[in-house]
Amino acid sequence: MKQVDYREIEGGLPFYMLVGAIGVFVLAALGAAYYMEHNGHWVTGMSNQVIWGTPHVFAVFLIVAASGALNVASISSVFGKTAYKPLARLSGLLAITLLVGGLAVLVLDLGRPDRLIVAMTYYNFKSIFAWNIMLYTGFMAVVGVYLWMMMERKMNTFTRAAGMTAFIWRLTLTTGTGSIFGFLVARQAFDAAIMAPMFIIMSFSFGLAIFILVLMALYKWADRPLGDAIVFRLKNLLGVFVAAVLYFVIAYHLTNLYGTENHGVERFILLDGGIYTQLFWIVQIGIGSLLPLALLYGPGGKSRLWISIACLLTIIGGLAQIYIIIIGGQAYPMEMFPGKEVSSSFFDGVVASYTPSLPEFVLGFGGVAIALAATVVGTRVLRFLPVSLADDQVDPHHSATDAA
Repeated sequence: MKQVDYREIEGGLPFYMLVGAIGVFVLAALGAAYYMEHNGHWVTGMSNQVIWGTPHVFAVFLIVAASGALNVASISSVFGKTAYKPLARLSGLLAITLLVGGLAVLVLDLGRPDRLIVAMTYYNFKSIFAWNIMLYTGFMAVVGVYLWMMMERKMNTFTRAAGMTAFIWRLTLTTGTGSIFGFLVARQAFDAAIMAPMFIIMSFSFGLAIFILVLMALYKWADRPLGDAIVFRLKNLLGVFVAAVLYFVIAYHLTNLYGTENHGVERFILLDGGIYTQLFWIVQIGIGSLLPLALLYGPGGKSRLWISIACLLTIIGGLAQIYIIIIGGQAYPMEMFPGKEVSSSFFDGVVASYTPSLPEFVLGFGGVAIALAATVVGTRVLRFLPVSLADDQVDPHHSATDAA
């Protein structure tokens, strides 16, 4: 591999117009957060039964994807795959910005953001939520140091050690995020040990899909060469991760079906859940899993347009999956006595209703906008992107005959 030359992207009017367009969504999200806080969360679709709404879906998705976005850098530093080395800096930047976007949505959706101070000053180490606060903030610090090791030439000798630390930390972080649901026994759809490893592989899929889209968009916008070798290598890896997510989803539901106490919630998700069943079969499985696999490994896998569509469909399927886990898991009532019907004045035995409101969607997309804005600004002020990712620059097997 030839020496890689990193440069900032160009500024000027197009750059400020792009940042301004993204900034509109950020301002709209702040307005939505103010509207919900000023009027109370009764203006949303949330209730005493569904206390985590659509903003939490976006927040968890972005946090999970942040861990997966670092996967490209980990493959380079930890596993010694030099073909991924030119992408490592952008991988680290995107990991931080996605996490910042996700955490911003969480903070703005608290209803009482000032109570975050309590979570920062008083720790209950029996709570997985308390552990995750340290994991999230620590992740940004670890990845920041990792980027420093990569970008400062005299510190390059420590890159592998920093990369290994970041790799272990991000696995722990995603395990903690999945364990939020895996440890909750008060929801029938949660309380499963497979949640932690499933969230890890979900992070690989969602994060890489976002990384590929951002990579191709930045190089297209900056008018820099991006060879097929890198793109096809990444899309093949994405296909493996999408298939792995599908495998874990099948394993999760088959495991639940084995226990009688879970037959009700499985029937709810797979057959009788209305919107949740439709999201599962049509969006998560069909649009978000099977169709991307067909596009990535079929004849369209050589087209960047179809690769981009496959990445977008993977993201849509991922959002649907998180929505089903979080919202569907809360909507289904706790199975107090398996095989028996339970009813009371406290909504026992009643499927909770939830309809997302516009402010919730605006706040969620605002988190995405924050991540994108930070990524674009980061590539403008610091040298995250190689000047060229053409095949003759990054592919050791490339030859002039191949180019011809």
